Amino acid sequence: MPDERSKQMHWPEGQIPRRLRRKAGSRACPGVHAHDSRLVSDRSAGEPHRGCVFNIQRYTVHDGPGIRTEIFLKGCTQHCLWCSNPESLRAAPEVGLRPNRCLGSDKCGLCLEACPREALVFSGGLVAGIDRAVCSACRACVEACPAEAIITWGAWMSLEEVMQVIRRDVPFYERSGGGVTVSGGEPLLQWRFTRELLRLCRRERLHTCLETAMHVQPRILEEVAPQADLIICDIKHMDPERHRHCTGVGNERILENIRSTARSGKPMVIRVPVIPGYNDDEANLVATARFVAAELNACVRQVQLLRYRKLGVEKYASLGLDYPLAELETPAVGQAEQRIRELAQLMRAEGVPAVAGTTTAYQA
Repeated sequence: MPDERSKQMHWPEGQIPRRLRRKAGSRACPGVHAHDSRLVSDRSAGEPHRGCVFNIQRYTVHDGPGIRTEIFLKGCTQHCLWCSNPESLRAAPEVGLRPNRCLGSDKCGLCLEACPREALVFSGGLVAGIDRAVCSACRACVEACPAEAIITWGAWMSLEEVMQVIRRDVPFYERSGGGVTVSGGEPLLQWRFTRELLRLCRRERLHTCLETAMHVQPRILEEVAPQADLIICDIKHMDPERHRHCTGVGNERILENIRSTARSGKPMVIRVPVIPGYNDDEANLVATARFVAAELNACVRQVQLLRYRKLGVEKYASLGLDYPLAELETPAVGQAEQRIRELAQLMRAEGVPAVAGTTTAYQA
């Protein structure tokens, strides 16, 4: 899951002339939602050589050891209330808006001429919305817009195109003990592409990390996990019903996949996003710590408690969505960070290597 820190997007030259423009000849898969069971057999899951990528971050230091390149794949099995990347939820490229860049229908209007279904909504002469029930995701409006007020979130990329980006920074990986992280969304929804990408990286002697929410069929995890040197995963809540309320799914499969990963001896980092009023009670954190201590066979290198940050609000607006926690009141930054440190200490008392944030070094 990407964050706003150290974000740099790098795409192969000539592939996407405008920000996240689709490749010529490619097409989206409108109507397939991240929760749809078809995702395990759709084009993105079935083709090992192409994946739908919504971001590539170079020089990131938060998701695995050293300096890394991180590949973010579209599609997710959960709808976390605090998600800061709504563009990651659907498993295909999507059209988004940035109305503040619109030149106006009186001065431009090229998108209106290009749209074959009259799906664009204007207000005060500026593009203000998309009628998603009418839009076919053809992205003709994206191609027509000279101001990038209409954009595409995500693009289909080949394995080789992604590897070209990864190879640019091999000297940084070697000097820092870094490598490549594949994240999402949920990268295991595109599991064949993820497996082959990690395999190529290992073939080139690059350290590999898989960041997954673990809400996938066990057989898929078994296919991909051997290609990862390290796995990062979340435990968002230990209570199944509270987990369902926060994410849309229960935690039973997630916890069992975490257990099976531990049984295999694979090194893991566990993350807990600490959300005020949702999962920040001490009883939940103690239960999480006891689960880690009792069932994960010392495979956990670190438990990272992440402070809630209200990020991605503008991306929700771009996609015509409401931010789910718009009304959530949060403490001041200093107070929130102190609370995270206290909870980390509480977990350490249960015998687990808990820390506040992602910057404390660990042995991968």
